Amino acid sequence: MPKMKTKSSAKKRFKLTGSGKIKRKHAFKSHILTKKETKQKRNLTQSGLVHKADERNILQQLNLK
Repeated sequence: MPKMKTKSSAKKRFKLTGSGKIKRKHAFKSHILTKKETKQKRNLTQSGLVHKADERNILQQLNLK
């Protein structure tokens, strides 16, 4: 049986923390920034965590569980 491949898109977008949670970046920070408030752009810079309901799907894409 061939090896399971990880999804390249998920590999580039998500990282595992030390406690096993999945870290992600916020969207809407790449272009069209002139109409967004400074506070919004600053908050989009920080990373966030994936919601618990989505964790199982992402772990499957990363071939971790």
